[in-house]
Amino acid sequence: MPGTSHTGNVHGMPLAHLLGHGDAQFASIAGSTPALSRRRLALVGIRELDGPEKEAIKAWGLTCFTMRDIDELGLREVMRRAIAVATSESDRLWVSCDMDWVDPTYAPGVGTPVRGGATYREAQLAMEMLSDTGKLVGLDIVETNPVLDERNRTAELAVQLAMSAFGHRII
Repeated sequence: MPGTSHTGNVHGMPLAHLLGHGDAQFASIAGSTPALSRRRLALVGIRELDGPEKEAIKAWGLTCFTMRDIDELGLREVMRRAIAVATSESDRLWVSCDMDWVDPTYAPGVGTPVRGGATYREAQLAMEMLSDTGKLVGLDIVETNPVLDERNRTAELAVQLAMSAFGHRII
């Protein structure tokens, strides 16, 4: 939320509002308050947060898988657990993919590039696993900035990830 962000990055602010923390109109935008249940939310690939964001994740009891979790457990297991959380009370799955979760080696055109993100193959596997659930009803891909991109590399990866999420396969 604006009052707790040291960096001023707005990436997580809509999520906080949808979870019922912040603007009441956003908190009830889906017809119920909060608009989004923390019990069906899983954050994957987290590697850099503001201090108050860390505190909020803990205080609100959000399921959060960091890049360390991916390193230790492997992306397949992290995604299995995240999908289980997100679909625990629903047969529908909505995914918001922030392109800066991918390492800037593969996705340079983002506003907040941080080394140590997902590899190209990890990002593809994550999307393929989401597709395999048969429950994906929506996907938004954010944090792609054409001004910062190099020869459309990030934009092209975003398109490839969307294709994988909606069923494109090698064979």
